[in-house]
Amino acid sequence: MIQASNVTLRFGKTALFEDVNVKFVPGHCYGLIGANGAGKSTFLRILTGELEPTKGEVIISPGERLSFLKQDHFQYEDQVVLDVVMLGNPRLVEIMKEKEALYAKEDFTDEDGIRASELEAEFANMNGWEAESDAAILLNGLGVETDLHSKLMRELTGSDRVKVLLAQALFGNPDILLLDEPTNHLDLAAIAWLEEFLINFENTVIVVSHDRYFLNKVCTQIADIDYGKIQLYAGNYDFWYESSQLMIRQMKEANKKKEEKIKELQEFIQRFSANASKSRQATSRKRALEKIELDEIRPSSRKYPYIDFRPDRTIGNEVLEVSHLSKTVDGVKVLDDVSFILGHDDKVALVGSDELAKTTLFQILMGELEPDEGSYKWGVTTSQAYFPKDSTQEFQQDLTITEWLTGYSPVKDVTYVRGFLGRMLFAGEDGVKKINVLSGGERVRCMLSKMMISGANVLLFDEPTNHLDMESITALNNGMIKFPGVMIFSSRDHQIVQTTANRIMELVNGKLIDKITTYDEYLANDEMAMKRQVYTAQKEEGED
Repeated sequence: MIQASNVTLRFGKTALFEDVNVKFVPGHCYGLIGANGAGKSTFLRILTGELEPTKGEVIISPGERLSFLKQDHFQYEDQVVLDVVMLGNPRLVEIMKEKEALYAKEDFTDEDGIRASELEAEFANMNGWEAESDAAILLNGLGVETDLHSKLMRELTGSDRVKVLLAQALFGNPDILLLDEPTNHLDLAAIAWLEEFLINFENTVIVVSHDRYFLNKVCTQIADIDYGKIQLYAGNYDFWYESSQLMIRQMKEANKKKEEKIKELQEFIQRFSANASKSRQATSRKRALEKIELDEIRPSSRKYPYIDFRPDRTIGNEVLEVSHLSKTVDGVKVLDDVSFILGHDDKVALVGSDELAKTTLFQILMGELEPDEGSYKWGVTTSQAYFPKDSTQEFQQDLTITEWLTGYSPVKDVTYVRGFLGRMLFAGEDGVKKINVLSGGERVRCMLSKMMISGANVLLFDEPTNHLDMESITALNNGMIKFPGVMIFSSRDHQIVQTTANRIMELVNGKLIDKITTYDEYLANDEMAMKRQVYTAQKEEGED
């Protein structure tokens, strides 16, 4: 059990948290959610003891071990991968080092023998003899191949380093597990493995993530940070979202009825308070009026942008024909004889682990790259809007947001342009901010504004959720579902792919796999195919 008791954190006169009282108990996975800047990562640091609260305390049950996913990918550069994982249980590593030092002594005394036996008992109690194999199982489960376990951390790729740090946090069955954005940089297979691990984990888990599908899969409780408080709700993220929206609607409806009653009473009082025959009724209604209190509906600290892609023109039957496209990048053939035809109802998700192949295909379709072989042809009724994975060059100009978006607007009217910016939460003075100083999330919202104002009937997105908060991801998801045109997109957000796509394309070693199906059905069939391959291989091995 871990508990925050009257925790307050102030920065100057500003309170990030005020008298927070919350208890996290074993057997539950808590999704810690809140708007950007609400203090999710900060609260995790308070729970770990890395950050002292201004007031209050964090209480952990005696003897329980807390593990925290660290995001410093360069902390263990010169250490062996397997050793880094085992550092997740510092006490076990201490015992191993002390044992090694004792047994290396030339003058091994009786006192040393007593100490060694104590260490051996504690070592066995912590499953120390299985420590290396347990660490290896975690690494293999996350997709870090066995031949990498003995290498130094600096020899690993960035994504493999992330997996090692995650394995370190999971190692040794910690009593309390804190995870800050654990799915960042993980491939789908590693995320699926982590989901199963957490579902079967019997201790306390607190996780921060922008991946709604992940939160829905693993969480049994939601811890919502708002107004400097933390409120617990039973259920996963979707249950919290739907119930919170319902509660707000009910409160607004109740207030609306109260406001109507107040207005009716006020009108009666105004009409008849001077009339002697009605004065008694007016007085009673005045008393009734005084008893009515409007429930205070505080505006949430969350702000949802309004994303609505409206094409200026209906798309025809001929959308896009891609014929035998091939492209080699840095000596690797990322596209190999790729052909497909898009219809006017297609919403295509490009999936798979080859990020370069997907981005290369987008760049060719938008005319930014020339294919080595093959061709493509857009239909005459189509117009395209593109969200590139890297939009850095777009924001190197010395322009305000309003000036920048006006350059792409078919209507050169400031009021018209500011309407689109307002939908994306750029209100008032935000419109005069320079685009070269915008944050990653602000740049994404600008690019989405550009796509909305274009009126295009074909949308291409290359990982649009990078840098977005949960509220913006939800709004984008809704906008993509409602869009009546054609779409090609890549996204690591499982929920966006599942709820938006009606066609799945995967690029594997440059070749295209093309299926008319939902994402979940595609994954299920892919999993069955893998199981059949394993079964066939085992059967053949047995026959040999």
